[in-house]
Amino acid sequence: MKIENTKAQMRKGVLEYCILSILQNGDAYTSEILSQLKDAKMLVVEGTVYPLLTRLKNAGLLSYRWEESTSGPPRKYYGLTETGKLFLKELNTTWQDLVNAVSSITSNNQKNNL
Repeated sequence: MKIENTKAQMRKGVLEYCILSILQNGDAYTSEILSQLKDAKMLVVEGTVYPLLTRLKNAGLLSYRWEESTSGPPRKYYGLTETGKLFLKELNTTWQDLVNAVSSITSNNQKNNL
């Protein structure tokens, strides 16, 4: 088993949560979302993000609007819907529970192996 595959699956599993978290601070277009993900060392490509944004929009978690750009074609800005905000709130709780559980398991096992 290759570690890179496992790392990629872990990132993929939290990507939706990360995108929703980015958008809680306000509307953003895809390049801004990708930039924040890359700044945080989330290795993603545009081909992964575009379908995910569409899926989140189709699920009613995101809305979008077109805005004219001074440096090119219009940009599609995504934002959280009220449903998306509630969904993110639930994910925040779930994420914290998961972090606590994983930390508990991994720290206990590391102590036992010392």
